[in-house]
Amino acid sequence: MEENRWFLNIIQDDFMNGKIDLDSTVKLLEKLHMPFNLAHVKHVFKKTVDKRKIHTINMEDFRAIYRAIVHRNEFHEIFCAYSQNRKFLADTELIEFLKKEQFKTEDAEITALEVILKYEPIDEVRKRRQLSFEGFIRYLNSEDCTVFRKEHRTVYQDMNHPLCDYFISSSHNTYLVSDQLIGPSDLNGYISALLKGCRCLEIDCWDGSNNDPVVYHGHTLTSKLSFSSVIHAVDKYAFAASDYPVVLSLENHCSPKQQERMAQYLLNILGDKLLTSTIGDIAVTQLPSPEMKKIQIAIELSDLVIYTKSEKFVSFEHSMAHQKCYENNSIGEVKAQKFVKHAADQFVSHTSRFITRIYPKGTRTGSSNYNPQEFWNVGCQMVALNFQTPGIPMELQNGKFLDNGGCGYVLKPEFLRNRNSTFNPHNVGRYSKPISLSIRLISGHQLPPSNLSKSNKADPLVQIEIYGVPEDQAKRKSSVIKSNALSPRWDETFSFTVQVPELALIRFCVQDEISLVANDFLGQYTLPLLSLSKGYCTVPLLSKRGGKLEPASLFVYVWYY
Repeated sequence: MEENRWFLNIIQDDFMNGKIDLDSTVKLLEKLHMPFNLAHVKHVFKKTVDKRKIHTINMEDFRAIYRAIVHRNEFHEIFCAYSQNRKFLADTELIEFLKKEQFKTEDAEITALEVILKYEPIDEVRKRRQLSFEGFIRYLNSEDCTVFRKEHRTVYQDMNHPLCDYFISSSHNTYLVSDQLIGPSDLNGYISALLKGCRCLEIDCWDGSNNDPVVYHGHTLTSKLSFSSVIHAVDKYAFAASDYPVVLSLENHCSPKQQERMAQYLLNILGDKLLTSTIGDIAVTQLPSPEMKKIQIAIELSDLVIYTKSEKFVSFEHSMAHQKCYENNSIGEVKAQKFVKHAADQFVSHTSRFITRIYPKGTRTGSSNYNPQEFWNVGCQMVALNFQTPGIPMELQNGKFLDNGGCGYVLKPEFLRNRNSTFNPHNVGRYSKPISLSIRLISGHQLPPSNLSKSNKADPLVQIEIYGVPEDQAKRKSSVIKSNALSPRWDETFSFTVQVPELALIRFCVQDEISLVANDFLGQYTLPLLSLSKGYCTVPLLSKRGGKLEPASLFVYVWYY
């Protein structure tokens, strides 16, 4: 059989001298181009050799290890449901699978051919325009089958609206990488935020010695950075992750003399990246679009302030009567929460006109974060978070800004842009466009082992959560699978009705049940509800700090209408 021949061709040279050890096993798996978690390979290898009290394996043992890690039962069941001979998928069978299960109704024939050419590893099978089980596994494990929609991985939204029509990825006290009182200030705070696509940075400026301004959290023991080094870092990394404008929120506490020095640094270091006059030198009656402040930076400093002048917030009524379109407000989370609770419709009306920045309350000295969702629900553009602090708020932030190619700008729904909108997140009424969402949680694969496990074990469960307007908040929990982090199987279906899908995020969180009252975080993935793929897909898992946990994933079937 071709699959056997292909497999043997790849591995037989490694067994020329008889048996192989763990290191050689790992190298051979790499040669087969299938991602694996070393802890799981070690565990499966150990199980194989322990029976025989030796430390090497033969060719058949390796095949068994490969199958245990790679050949997944749930994939095989789907494959056999569409493959008549249970050996290969003919192109017609693959087309049927793509249409019926993956909702690829347009150009399914072309897609099928692309899948075969891209993922079929066996030459003879590929030439016959068929897909072996090996090819099918590679397809289901690929980028083409992840839960985040392919179309949303690049900038696809209209980028010609005024700036206030977008949610803008924003960080608070960007220079801090630990707490707010005694921790270090570090250029890495700016670099890592910019590499994550952050488009609004905060710089607190104070008088330094030798007429050289410094950046730190004033009246605290946080260490100091020179203002010039911060601007150099911004210059270097501003457009590493996104081509769209960066707004520098300067909290200026400097004397006039050092302010002049700041202006010199900004002009000299940033050069023509710095926006120093209105676009086209016209009177400002409307904010420019991200497509127009592109490859340019707007700065908040005296004469250099063009489009984002900070204006003290008095009241919604005052802003409506007096505020200019290029003036924005910063509102603390406590005050903003009161507005969300008691004056949500006025808040929506305000944010449809003016850029509004929300920042954490002063008592969050440990750099904890609030839930950003409630402020997005009323259209706040710059919901600033402590990027250095892992947890649900930053997972929601990262999930929201995965959208639109990760460029840091996400177009707000029409009902948060329209100045005549009467949208209220507490009572959505006619703004409801309900979606019925069904997620079949099928299995997990190579999940991170429990921190408490001496082997590769965990007792995993999955929590699926919806974040959105209050009516849409929901949590569903799967059952616990005992002692299996390699290949837990759930086959459980969860259903949700979401009233305002445009604002909703969905979070998949995998936990290890330690006891009936406590669970340990294993991994999570958050994305906008409307960025969900349909059909069979994998959910990649991220660590607490947002790093990839490849190849750890969930396998789900998503359906909504």
